[in-house]
Amino acid sequence: MYSWGPDDVKTWKKPKGYDYGSAEAPYLKKLKKEADEKGPRSYLSKSKPNLDLVNPLGKKISTDSSNPIIWAVDGTGSMQTWPKEIHDRTPLVYQTLSKYKPDFELSLSVIGDAVSDDWALQVCDFGKGPKLDDYINALYPEGRGGPGIRESYELFAYFMNKYVSTPNAENPFMIIMGDEMFYDKINSKQIKHYIGDGLQEDLNSIEIWQQLSQKFDIYLLRKEYPGHNEKIVEQWNQAIGPQKIIPIYDPLRVVDVAMGLIAKRWGNYTDFGKNLISRQDENSIASVESSLRLAPGFEDLGNKSLSKEKGSKKSKDLMEG
Repeated sequence: MYSWGPDDVKTWKKPKGYDYGSAEAPYLKKLKKEADEKGPRSYLSKSKPNLDLVNPLGKKISTDSSNPIIWAVDGTGSMQTWPKEIHDRTPLVYQTLSKYKPDFELSLSVIGDAVSDDWALQVCDFGKGPKLDDYINALYPEGRGGPGIRESYELFAYFMNKYVSTPNAENPFMIIMGDEMFYDKINSKQIKHYIGDGLQEDLNSIEIWQQLSQKFDIYLLRKEYPGHNEKIVEQWNQAIGPQKIIPIYDPLRVVDVAMGLIAKRWGNYTDFGKNLISRQDENSIASVESSLRLAPGFEDLGNKSLSKEKGSKKSKDLMEG
């Protein structure tokens, strides 16, 4: 399990290859102390979510952060162990990205299937530091989902489009980790049940996604779905654009790809590259890079590899961003 504070660096492949910096040391120790007082994360040892923290019914979320990130995970059965691996790395995500943008705040969500699941949408407030453990513990990926190749991503989009406020946002990101299609219509009865709004009719899902894309820089980090990939990608292309759909090949590398996308946009990819090289072996780095090469802004990666070019002028050039 990933921990808060500086201790995880000791377990990295090259623990002396990256330094958070002396200015960060007291802050990391403070995070560790706060987390230790809370006790260990326990999100796997429950059978339902903590609705006091994640129920979207009648809820609004907001943050004054200039660098907010929405982090949503498909929690249905086809995602297998991916939600666990993603949520377990929350301390790594927060400690890495908050070094670049200290006011960074994160909101976590789990997406299910309103046709078959008990809790098809779970949404947490924005938070930072070990407070995020409370939200991770509150979320419950049911591991169910329907028999088709659709889940209720569109309910999530509706909520985020209407009930999220980020008045100071400069670089608002939305990262969705999933593998399937969304329903073509946002069902008005489901909106009433899960969110509380009374609508006269169903809504067009793609139109809502397109509206949401005007507010957030949205990416789908997509787990492959054998036999249906082309159909799934075609729908998401219409919703958020073809360059925003990034294939992921390894559940252990999802957060690295997400952090790489964000670090590049923030102008911190040089530092993130050093972080990645220190943590991962060549195969893992290659997996991350194979995904990032398909993302907008990463055309300069070409066929180069951080693992093979580290320390060279080429490595420094490709990491600049």
